Amino acid sequence: MELQSSSLQRMNEISSLDDLTISDKANSTGYPDYVYLNAATIFQNIHVEKPQDQRLVGYGTLTNLPMPVFEDEKSQRWSFELAFSALKYQDFLEDLMIDSCFYPSNPTHDDLTSLVVVMLYDFQDRKFQPRLCLADEEEIEEVREVEKSLNSFKTKIAASLARCRIKLDILTIDYLLPETVRKKQERASTLPLYAWVNTMKTSLEDVCSSLVRDGFVKVKSITELEGLTFCQDLHCQDLLGFPAHLRDDLCGMELFTDYKLVIQDKSRSLAAHSVKALMNLDDDVIIGSVASGLTIAHMSALTNQNTSKIFVCGVKTKSQQEQLQRFFTQMQCRNIKLIPDTFTDIDPTNPRLQTAKIVLLLPPCSVSGVSNPVDFILNENEDAGLLQDISRGSISEDKLNDLAKHQEQIMTHAVKFPKVQAVVYCTCSVYPEENEDVVKKALEYKFEGNKVQPYRYAPPVLPLCSILEIENASEKCFKLEPSETNNGCFVAVLTREQDPSGTVSVKDILARAAAKGLLDGIETTKPAKKERRKSKPATQTTLVSSETQGRIAEFLKKESEEATDIAVRPYISSNSLFRESKANISIPPKGLSKAIPSMSRMSPVKKSLSRSSTTERHYEHCRSSAARPRLEEMYVLKPVELTLPPVIALSHSSYVCKSKSPPHLSYFHWKSRYSLPRNSLTQTSSTNMSKHNDTLQTSPAKHPRPWL
Repeated sequence: MELQSSSLQRMNEISSLDDLTISDKANSTGYPDYVYLNAATIFQNIHVEKPQDQRLVGYGTLTNLPMPVFEDEKSQRWSFELAFSALKYQDFLEDLMIDSCFYPSNPTHDDLTSLVVVMLYDFQDRKFQPRLCLADEEEIEEVREVEKSLNSFKTKIAASLARCRIKLDILTIDYLLPETVRKKQERASTLPLYAWVNTMKTSLEDVCSSLVRDGFVKVKSITELEGLTFCQDLHCQDLLGFPAHLRDDLCGMELFTDYKLVIQDKSRSLAAHSVKALMNLDDDVIIGSVASGLTIAHMSALTNQNTSKIFVCGVKTKSQQEQLQRFFTQMQCRNIKLIPDTFTDIDPTNPRLQTAKIVLLLPPCSVSGVSNPVDFILNENEDAGLLQDISRGSISEDKLNDLAKHQEQIMTHAVKFPKVQAVVYCTCSVYPEENEDVVKKALEYKFEGNKVQPYRYAPPVLPLCSILEIENASEKCFKLEPSETNNGCFVAVLTREQDPSGTVSVKDILARAAAKGLLDGIETTKPAKKERRKSKPATQTTLVSSETQGRIAEFLKKESEEATDIAVRPYISSNSLFRESKANISIPPKGLSKAIPSMSRMSPVKKSLSRSSTTERHYEHCRSSAARPRLEEMYVLKPVELTLPPVIALSHSSYVCKSKSPPHLSYFHWKSRYSLPRNSLTQTSSTNMSKHNDTLQTSPAKHPRPWL
C-alpha cells in the first residue's frame, strides 16, 4: 500500500507539470552563468548576418568559434535551446535594444552583443524578474556585467516591449514568428519521447515489467500519454513512447543509464526496421554515415551478432573511433566494423564489402519535418547551422540545392555496389527535392554492362497504421507527416528487379525461411563431402517431418505470391485466383491419362458407366505395384496446385492398404460422403482437396460395412 500511494503521489506531482517543457522549468528562475556564456558562443556561430546597409546591431568579427565543452547533457540542451530561442527572435530583440536606447547607451564591445541578446531574451521571458543564483555557483564577470546593465534598463525595455505589442496588436511575441515555426513550437511541447529497447541487454517484456514496478502504466495509444504512462509503438515493436515532460526523470532511471532503453527519434527506428524487414539471417549491412552511433547500435541489436556484420563508413579520426568503440562496448554490440573512408570514396567492388546485401543511407538533410530541432540535432550530431534556416521557417534555395546534390551523390553511389540487393533511404525532410527527386534520379542511373539488375521502388515494408500512411504508400514510399505525436519522416526502399531467369538458389530460400523463423529447430547443415560423393544427385532424399514440409511449402508459396504481387500486378482478386487455379488443374497429368485411357474421348454416359471399374483398376494397380518411379516423379515435380490431388489419392490408397478393405468400398465411401465423381479428381480446386486431406488425417475412418 505504501508503494502504491507513493507511486500515485509521484504521478500527481509530475502530472501537474504536464504543460511545462524542460526549458520552462529551468527558465522560471534563470540559468547558471556558464549556460549564458555557452549560449552566446552558439548564437555567435549561427546568428543571421545582415547586409551592411540593413545592420543596426554589430556582432563583432569573431566567427566559427569552437564549440564549448559542456558539463552534462542537461546544460548542453539548455545552452542550445536558449541560443535557438534568441535566434528565432533576433530581429525583434535587436529592435528592442534600439527602441529602449539600451544599445546606444551601453557601448559594450561588439563581441559581447551575442551575450546581450541571449540574456535579453531570457530576461523578458522571465517577465523581468530577478535571477536566482546559487551560493556555490561559479561567477563569470562578463555575464554579471551584462545582467547589471539589463536590470538598469528594465523599465525602458518593458515599455518598449509593451509598445511593440500594442502596435502589432499581439498578445505575446510568439505571434511574431512565421506560422510554420509557431506550429512546430506548439507540437514540440506535446511531442512524445521515444526510446527503443536494447535487446542485447534485456527484452521488451522485462523493460515493460520494470516500468510497471516503478509506477508506470501502459496505455494502448500514443494519444493517451499523460503522467507516468508509456505505450508500445505501432510501427516498431521494440519502440516505446513516453510523455515529453518526463525526460529528466527518465534519464536518471537505471533502464536508461544502463543503455537498456535508448532515447532516439522515431524516424531513425523506422529506418532500422525497414532494413531488418529486408534482411536474411546472415546478410551484412552498410551504413553510409556515423551520425551519433545510436542508429548503428539499434541496427546491431536487430541483427544476428554471430552471422551478420555492420560496416560503418566515415569514421575518420582515431579519437572518434575510440569514442564509438567505448559506446558500442557499453551497448554490447559485437558485429560492428568501422571504416575510415567516406561512403562515396569507397570502391563498390571492395572485396571486404561483397557480403553486404543492404545499404542504409541517412544523409544530412534540412530537418524541415522535425518539430524539436534542438533535441534532434544534439541526439544525431547534426550540423547546428541548420537552426538558422529552421528559425526562419524555410530553407534558402541555394542551401536546399546543395543538400539535394550531396544526397544524389550518396544515393547514386549506393546503387553501384554489384552485390547489394536493396537500398534504404531515409530523411526527416518535407521537401520533394530531398526525397522523391533524389530517389528518382538514382533509379534513372544507367549501369555499365548487363551483369546486374536495375533497381525499382519496393512497397513499404513497415506497417501502415493510418489512412494517410496508406495514401502515401500509393506513391511507393513510407511517409509520416509532422504531427503532435511524431516528427516528419520519409523512407524509400529500392530493391533490384527480379532476375528474368527466375532461378533462386536453395541457400537463399532456406536463408529467407530461417530469417522468418520457419526453420526453428531444423538443422540446415550440409552433408559431409564423402556422403555427397557417394549419393547421386538424382536419388538424394531428405527425410523431414510432415510439419517441416508444410512449413517450408507454406513459406515457398508465400514467397511466390509476394513475388507475383510485386513484379506482375498490384492486386489479385480471389475470383481470378480461383479461375487460374481451376484452369491450371483442369488438364489431367500424362501419367494419370495413361492409367485411365481414352477418358477425354468417352461420352458422358460411357464415362459414368466406366468410372467404377476404371477407379478399381487404378487403385489395384497402385496397391500391387511396389513402386511407380515415373508416375511418382511426375507428381512430385508438379506445382503445388497439381501436386495435391495425386498425393491425396496415394495417401488414401496407403490408408486402404492398412485397413485391408477393398479399394472400391473405400472409394464409394469417399464418394458418398463428399459427392465427388471420379473424373472430378483433377478438376477440383486445390483448396477443397487440401481440406479433404486434413479431414482424412484428423478424423478416424469408419468402415462402410461394419458387420463384415
